[in-house]
Amino acid sequence: MDFTDVSLTALRVFRAVAEEGTFTAAAGVLGYTQSAVSRQIAAIERAAGTELLERRREGVRITPAGRVVLRRATTVLAEIDATARELSGLPGPGGTVRLGWFPSAGAVLVPRALSALRRTDPGLTVVGREGSTPALVRALRAGTLDLAVLASAPPFRPPDTESPPLALRTLTERALRLAVPAAHPLARGDFVDVADLRGQRWIAGSASGEDGVMGVWPGLDERPEIAHTARDWLAKLHLVAAGCGITTVPATVAVAAPPGVRVLPVRGGPQEQRRLLLARLPQPPDAAVTRVAAALRAAAVADEDG
Repeated sequence: MDFTDVSLTALRVFRAVAEEGTFTAAAGVLGYTQSAVSRQIAAIERAAGTELLERRREGVRITPAGRVVLRRATTVLAEIDATARELSGLPGPGGTVRLGWFPSAGAVLVPRALSALRRTDPGLTVVGREGSTPALVRALRAGTLDLAVLASAPPFRPPDTESPPLALRTLTERALRLAVPAAHPLARGDFVDVADLRGQRWIAGSASGEDGVMGVWPGLDERPEIAHTARDWLAKLHLVAAGCGITTVPATVAVAAPPGVRVLPVRGGPQEQRRLLLARLPQPPDAAVTRVAAALRAAAVADEDG
């Protein structure tokens, strides 16, 4: 085993594969060919003298040895990036927090928290990005995010099975709601009866990928009619406003619904809960991460009170 000849490029490629979950996705993010990514991974595995990534049909899984290398690679790359920032006069790592969130959290919760931080901590830099919950977990593990707002649905389980477990805190837990066109018969009352959901036309999220079908009320006792498919939650709400169908939404985005949409609770059956989690690696956070986490918790409380 000899890591003396492992390049920074190989470390960055390994981190990207760990974060993206596939060689193809990592190649796209890095601007490399897939064969170039494969060569870098082969080089770092030769240096390690063992397999760092378990190749599977659906992507890669980091081996125990790979987790050791990833942890060390993250530390090395963080130091290199910090040096580059310091030399260029940019804010140091203590004043920068890398935050990730799943799509609907970017509608109300995250902007509200960032707005508060601009008032209370104007010198704090938050670099943010959106992603699916599995992708955000991989980014946390790869060390390219400091904090992430994740989504969880019943049965509530840890977002991954890696060790050590992520540090998790529940921001909010509220019932799923239904978005219907304002002129729709279901919009006439203050709630929708679950029995009235039979025979409706639905606007759903992608049926493929990590997130599965989103937008259809869980547990329907019929095969739903999918009128339209859209991944972006705002696109789904505008399709609802146009009268194209109905969709489910987290309660937290109700205030962001466009004109022509009513967001209503569903009654008559078990309430479908949705939980927002704040996740980070288990080591003690620095002061900047702590301040961002506090702002997100305050924004979640404000949303509950509203």
